[in-house]
Amino acid sequence: MTEDELQEQIMNPDTRAVAFTEAVQMYQEKLYWLIRRIVRQHDDADDVLQETFLKAWQNLNSFRGEAKFYTWIYRIALFEAINYNKKKKRIADNEYAVSEETSYLLESAVADPYFDGDKGELILQQALDKLPPKQRQVFEMRYFDEMPYRDIAAITETSEGALKASYHHAVKKIQLYISNLN
Repeated sequence: MTEDELQEQIMNPDTRAVAFTEAVQMYQEKLYWLIRRIVRQHDDADDVLQETFLKAWQNLNSFRGEAKFYTWIYRIALFEAINYNKKKKRIADNEYAVSEETSYLLESAVADPYFDGDKGELILQQALDKLPPKQRQVFEMRYFDEMPYRDIAAITETSEGALKASYHHAVKKIQLYISNLN
C-alpha cells in the first residue's frame, strides 16, 4: 500500500481501523529506530513505540490529512520519546541526583545488551550527545532517516533554510569532535 492509499483509507471512517493496522506494520521499524536513538534502551523504546501507536489511535480523528500520515505519526513518536527522556531525567535527578541527561543516556547505550555497535557508532553517538538538541534532532532525521528537508520542516515547524543551517552546523561539530579524538 502506498502512503497516498494509506492516507485515503485512514481519512475514511469505514476503512480507518484496517488502514491503521497497516500503518503500524509499515512504520513500526522506522519509528522504533527513531525512538531508540532518543531513549537508547531497547525496553524503553518498545514502551514509547507502544505509547506512540496508542496516542496516534486515540487521536486519529484529529488527523486532518494536511500532512502525510507518516509525518504526523513521526511527530507523535518524536515528542513521546523526548517527553519520556524528560520524565526519566526528572526521576533520575530526584532519586539518584544525576547531573546530566546526556551522560546518563550515553552510559545506558554502552551498558545496553542490545547495543551492538562498533567503536565508530559509539564515537558518533558521543559526538551527537555534544550537539544542541535542535541540531541533533535535525541531523538524526536527515542522516539516519534520510528525510527530506520539507518533511523535517513539517514535523518541526521550522523553515527549510534554518534546518539546512542546523544540519550544516551539526556536521561541522561532529567532524570537529571526531578530529579532536586523534
